[in-house]
Amino acid sequence: MVFMNPFTSDSSIVSNVVPSPNFGERRGGRAPDMILLHYTGMENAEVALARLCDADSEVSAHYVVLEDGDVIQCVRESMRAWHAGMSYWAGEEDINSCSIGIEIVNRGHDWGCPDYPQRQIAALITLCRGIMLRLNVLPQRVLGHSDVSPGRKRDPGEKFPWHLLANSGVGHWITPVPINQPGQSLVLGAASDDVLALQQALATYGYRIDLTGRYDAQTLQVVTAFQRHFRPVRVDGIADFSTLATLRLLQASLPLSPATGV
Repeated sequence: MVFMNPFTSDSSIVSNVVPSPNFGERRGGRAPDMILLHYTGMENAEVALARLCDADSEVSAHYVVLEDGDVIQCVRESMRAWHAGMSYWAGEEDINSCSIGIEIVNRGHDWGCPDYPQRQIAALITLCRGIMLRLNVLPQRVLGHSDVSPGRKRDPGEKFPWHLLANSGVGHWITPVPINQPGQSLVLGAASDDVLALQQALATYGYRIDLTGRYDAQTLQVVTAFQRHFRPVRVDGIADFSTLATLRLLQASLPLSPATGV
């Protein structure tokens, strides 16, 4: 591990600065306007933090939120941390340059998807609200790793309490339409105008998806990612009535752009 001199934290709730060597300049002078949430997916906080600060790992994040609510900063907000990997959102392909990466200590899917402690979520909300104020991040630009990398990443997972964050103004959220409603479902192998409309809606919201009109493997992955974030009670990749209706309501609830009014 390479040890570096600590720096002054960007957030008043940071309890410790543990610098990571894994960062660089934001490309093209890009100012961050997104928050990307991850789970660590490792055995414990010590193992995760060691990896984030190991030069050989070539991964990092700006912040790590521990299970007890303590917050550690590893990279300055002004710098480009290496947390998103191959990813995309709403035309952006270099998510690392436009985002603040936050790792939430949680074992994740490979360790049984434990619940997120209340103290941890409370600290995360406070951290995110400060970042949103400092950097003018819109609620709909607070996303999960699975949103920007469908099929490749699953974090922060379907047990992550997005609704609690949204109740405090962090993230875009609506109450999902209940499952088991009558209506036709779109499934793998289908080909129709309805599938094309689904793909167009997902692309408009920000997901990377090809507009083929066929319910292919990519569409299945993107629908799964959408469900994991916005309809987490059932994550199966099937675009049932609940999934389709939740997507429509989510789009309708997007705030108007102050610049365009749309």
